[in-house]
Amino acid sequence: MSVDPLWNSARARESAAQRHPGALIRLGREHRSWTLAALGDRLGCSPATVSRLERRSRVVDLALVHRAAQEVGVPRHVLTTSLSPPGEVASAATRVTASLRDVEEDSMRRRTLFTATAAAGPAALLTGLDEALADVPAPTGAGPLDTRMATARALFDKGAHQQLLTALPGLIADGHAAASRRRELDQARLSSVYSLATALLIKLGTYEQARRTADRARTWAEVSGSPLAAAAAAREWAIVLRHQNQHATAQRIMTSAATEVEAAGLHTDASAAAYAQMLCTLAYTAARGGQRAEALAMTEEARRAAHRLPATAPAGRLFPISPAAVDLYAVGVHWALGDAGAALEAGKNLRTEQFPTAERKARLSTDMARAWWAWNRPEQTIRALLDAYRASPGEVRDRPAIRSIVHDLAQHHPRSSGVRELSTAVARAI
Repeated sequence: MSVDPLWNSARARESAAQRHPGALIRLGREHRSWTLAALGDRLGCSPATVSRLERRSRVVDLALVHRAAQEVGVPRHVLTTSLSPPGEVASAATRVTASLRDVEEDSMRRRTLFTATAAAGPAALLTGLDEALADVPAPTGAGPLDTRMATARALFDKGAHQQLLTALPGLIADGHAAASRRRELDQARLSSVYSLATALLIKLGTYEQARRTADRARTWAEVSGSPLAAAAAAREWAIVLRHQNQHATAQRIMTSAATEVEAAGLHTDASAAAYAQMLCTLAYTAARGGQRAEALAMTEEARRAAHRLPATAPAGRLFPISPAAVDLYAVGVHWALGDAGAALEAGKNLRTEQFPTAERKARLSTDMARAWWAWNRPEQTIRALLDAYRASPGEVRDRPAIRSIVHDLAQHHPRSSGVRELSTAVARAI
């Protein structure tokens, strides 16, 4: 299909290279001699909204950007270039502009990182990932991305957070190199890299970094057109917002994501698993927002959705949900609603052997520990945390909420059996 010469013009190429999709939209609108109001009518928004969309270099509403670009005829490959983060192929001028724009933000972020996450991970590894996000490094050529992503997921599933932090910059670099070929599968893979990075950063409690990677995951999922990648990215984005106390926004995003997965049809186990996972996350998000009825209703709907799934989720599945995993989410939902007794009841028949990965086994124990602690049962809390540590040390050592319980135990129950072991483990945070 031929491309309008407009999109090969110097102005279009410069706007794309500078990562300014709004400028491309303005170029297309002016080429059609449309007013701001005319485009706003087509998009269902005000002229002021269109003006802000065109002027901003930072993407705030990705869906609106895509709709506006389609209306004014921006070719997909041109829009993709404008949405992608700068990589090693960026011009020197683009690098300098980005550096000047981000230097103050990066400096502040690093100061916050060193003070707020000293116990959550080694500064060098976190800074290395931060630098990879600011300026994508050169490709490593270390091997097939699929194989390395499987290895990275296995590290996550083991709770090997330090090793995964080490691997992520290279995965990001090679993911961008592959996505530059503009194949939808490669773009979906890059979205998955960023989703995995987000999941890890959430565990470590570095939410500002997680917000950046979640935004990248959503962008590349949208570009790829993959519904499963989009669902995974939306889930991680909502979890980040939930941790930043934006419960209403997180719930709205999860509701939309679950609706889109359901509308696409639940004809395969992969899509059914995605839908069940969306409902689980939606239930927990509603619980954290204090919406009891909706949280419990979504939990029951998730159980129905997961009923057809295998008892053990197959290895490598993007959404490793199972009927037992839904019951584990129910433990968290009741705890978030402030009902520790119901949480303990929901988890009493769950066993670690029902979960295939060390991360999930440990998560069962940490969720039960949180419920026991809320129930004011320190001895049971300690036993559960020791079980979690033996399954996956990182799930106790690296998660801020769990470390906080260990610190409270050490302060209020220092002579209880197992407290010293837990305190020593937390002191060796990665």
